[in-house]
Amino acid sequence: MREIVLDTETTGFDPETGDRIVEIGALELYNHLPTGRTFHEYINPNRGMPHEAFQVHGIGCDLLEPPQDPAPGAITLRDKPLFSAIGQKFLDFVGDARLVIHNAAFDMKFLNAELGWLGLRLLPMDQAVDTLAMARKRFPGAPATLDALCRRFSIDNSARTLHGALLDSEILAEVYLELIGGRQPDFALSATQEQSAGVSVDTWRPSPRPKPLPSRVTEVERRAHEEFVTKLGENALWARA
Repeated sequence: MREIVLDTETTGFDPETGDRIVEIGALELYNHLPTGRTFHEYINPNRGMPHEAFQVHGIGCDLLEPPQDPAPGAITLRDKPLFSAIGQKFLDFVGDARLVIHNAAFDMKFLNAELGWLGLRLLPMDQAVDTLAMARKRFPGAPATLDALCRRFSIDNSARTLHGALLDSEILAEVYLELIGGRQPDFALSATQEQSAGVSVDTWRPSPRPKPLPSRVTEVERRAHEEFVTKLGENALWARA
């Protein structure tokens, strides 16, 4: 089963009032194990960056009013692609996989707004699994933020000083696997050798080993065993085996 754990960062709360996506981070799971395939893009929103949003994710200091000089390592957006340049690539990565999102309604609203403005295929809501709803159902009345769930499941999120889509996706993948009952619920017995390449393959099944493993018993150990069995007499089980 292929799943995509996904997160976005935006300029605000509502695409209908002009807010846009500025970052998408996603990683692929196959049978609940990460394959190493990821999708990550910073996106030029073609508008200014509100100070409130900047305080959350720290992206786009060059779009503030007035613009700030970027600190070392700061993410600027004026030189990043517009969503129109990456929209189809994002859809190709997602395909028909289940989308694992924390507060799915928020991210799906923005993704479908951006896709819709380009006339691209929209993502149906039933393709998404909302880990926020899962957490609230499993732990009624308890905090269900990503940070709170990390504390609950002893997941290290010390690198999360600001929101970042790819980092949050990596953390969310760990939270999701805990929410469904463990980090390797099927021990990957249905995984395939080719899963890390991200290709479609048949379900893995056990098969005979093409070449038997060599014996790990040394000649000295074999002779010692034979002498031991001889001392037990002809009625010993080892003698009749």
